[in-house]
Amino acid sequence: MVATFSSTGRDTFVGSPQSRVDGPAKVTGLAKYAGEFAAPDLAHGYVVSSTIAKGSITAVDTAAAEAVPGVIKVFTHENRPRTAWLNYNYQDAVAPPGAPFRALYDDKIHYSGQPVALVVAEDFETARHAAALVKLDYEAEEPLTDTEAARDLAYVPPKKRNGIKPPPEPWGDPEGAYDRAPVKLSQDYRLAIEHHNPMEPHASTVVFEGDGKYTVYDKIQGVSNSQGYLASVFGLNKDDLRVMNPYLGGGFGSGLRPQYQLFLAMLAARELERSVRVALTRDQMWSFTYRPDALQTIALGADRDGALRSLRHDAIGGTSHFEDYQEVVVNWSGVLYKCENVALTYKIAKLDTFTPGDMRAPGAVTGVFAIETAMDELAYATGVDPIELRLRNFTDHDQTAQDKPFGSKALKSCFSEGAERFGWSRRDPEPRSMREGRELVGWGMATGVWESMMMQSGAHAILSADGKLEVGNSTGDIGTGTYTILTQIAADTLGLAMEDVTTKLGDTRLPEAPVAGGSWTAASSGTAVMKACRDVAEQAFRLARQMENSPLANVDLDRVVFTGGRIEVAGDPGRGVSLVEAMRAGGVDRLEATAQGAPDKDFNDAYEAYTHSAIFAEVKVDEELGQVRLTRVVSAVAAGKILNPKTARSQILGGVVMGIGSALEEESMLDHRLGRFMNHNLGEYHVPVNADIYDIDVIFVDEEDKANPLGVKGLGEIGIVGTAAAIANAVYHATGKRIRHLPITVDKILA
Repeated sequence: MVATFSSTGRDTFVGSPQSRVDGPAKVTGLAKYAGEFAAPDLAHGYVVSSTIAKGSITAVDTAAAEAVPGVIKVFTHENRPRTAWLNYNYQDAVAPPGAPFRALYDDKIHYSGQPVALVVAEDFETARHAAALVKLDYEAEEPLTDTEAARDLAYVPPKKRNGIKPPPEPWGDPEGAYDRAPVKLSQDYRLAIEHHNPMEPHASTVVFEGDGKYTVYDKIQGVSNSQGYLASVFGLNKDDLRVMNPYLGGGFGSGLRPQYQLFLAMLAARELERSVRVALTRDQMWSFTYRPDALQTIALGADRDGALRSLRHDAIGGTSHFEDYQEVVVNWSGVLYKCENVALTYKIAKLDTFTPGDMRAPGAVTGVFAIETAMDELAYATGVDPIELRLRNFTDHDQTAQDKPFGSKALKSCFSEGAERFGWSRRDPEPRSMREGRELVGWGMATGVWESMMMQSGAHAILSADGKLEVGNSTGDIGTGTYTILTQIAADTLGLAMEDVTTKLGDTRLPEAPVAGGSWTAASSGTAVMKACRDVAEQAFRLARQMENSPLANVDLDRVVFTGGRIEVAGDPGRGVSLVEAMRAGGVDRLEATAQGAPDKDFNDAYEAYTHSAIFAEVKVDEELGQVRLTRVVSAVAAGKILNPKTARSQILGGVVMGIGSALEEESMLDHRLGRFMNHNLGEYHVPVNADIYDIDVIFVDEEDKANPLGVKGLGEIGIVGTAAAIANAVYHATGKRIRHLPITVDKILA
């Protein structure tokens, strides 16, 4: 039974700005991360990486490394202990179709930086020194790492990735309508490869507990995924395998899948029967997941007033030779704009690289940049204001999903409120018409969109006799504020102070929850926590009614409120009892419940759910030097109910900053002769720093949504989607130079 009572009275926390409950632990150093947990007899592993991108190992010499005092063992493909045989054993919960990478599996080299040996020693410094003494000889082959060069080899993936919507079948007559359209444009768009680079590098500490039992601390966005992976690969019982990750120093999607350091740490710990830690270097953070390159072509046919007649969006993304990585790239064009003649196609091409991975708003960052830049080009071609053009092609139905209506869509309010805050009405539409001194001033805008999703999730709630509440599940807080919003929800549901609530996350001994990704955590885990707390509240209410001379004896549940640690009759605070009193009278020292939150099938059958935004950007470009300064951003977001405006704003700020990086700075540079990323450090891989960031204004527009009981939509992704397009459109307005290949750098502006 799900209670339908009013859960809070005079004081509420949901909807109010609250500081992060985990903040003090993080800023004082009390928070421990995967590579910081101690264990008796802890050994340290250091990974040796391949120096070629394709070929095979012809000889391995570990003698010098093994002779170093303190070295315990050097693992290579020649002495690797036996693990599971079949490919499916290595497929984690979010793996794409294919044969997942297996570290030290054989002599084959699939990509540059591939782990080819693991040196385990008594301390980290010894392991690092000995790793430099491992000698390997290779027979190298010529790698193919350029998506453009592999264009003719691209194919439609035969097996679709779970949870990734393939493009719908074309509708109408896209080619004919394009040919007949008075206004036509067709252009190619491309983003550079980007690497995740969270502050915390990937690390795994495997603590050997004896008798085949292990406690594992892993850099992962969902400990259940690591647990399932390790159990499957190493033939372990899940009951003997506890995986924990209470804190995560950023992920952006790099921690969705178990990475190879986890496999190597467990391999060594099991073989040596002692605890082992493997931490990757910053350099090695370029040796696995990344946002893939994508070749995109958009063709728009329109009437002279800007109304779309034809829309075609084609994309080719890169993947590895061993897995068919897929993401939603082209569908966004069909979601955003009304058009009767549409064709959307998506292919992938195999490259000699590691498998790409989901990186904040995967697919949407790529595809929305292309369509929103193309729409800006159409605005200039038709002489229609960019906002007005979008309104003329506005849709309240998702044409990619059998034309189902959106459950809510306050995008028009995003346009109007964002434009007013930004001052869009003062914009002179003519390129190069606005300037300040030697700088050209440009104003651009774009639309953002991301799926509003909810996954099945469990959570528990335990109310103790002293009135303290514990809630939690196995999901992770990747910096989004999950600890805080779950604490707020729990406190409101049982009418407690936030200080009386403890939230626990990132432990496989807690109820299972999905990985923290996709912007679904608030809806999924939040709903589960609310339901568990409501169950506890009902138990407490029954005890209160049974008390001798209870003021609630003849009161129904829907007539009470939970507030100030008490159960009171709504509107009559004098009639009530405290939670502690009810439990004491009932002779119980704890009330507990475990609940499940799940998507609303009826809602999903009838509606589609998306988060929307409108982004406005101002750039100032030095006319002679071509240097770009992004001086203002306004991001207006429609995301249903905002649980915590403070942490929500932080999420949008972070997304916008990543969008700035995508637009102006981030680029993993491949030397295609070597098949190697050459700028594999934070000195040469540029990301936005404080000096790059000026004013970012975040607006949350009012929106009511019924996709989940909390009425929330995800915020982790929407801040980045469309931001790069708004900046690129502003650069065009400033300079008259249309740059369709990100990042926008000085050489492209001056070319």
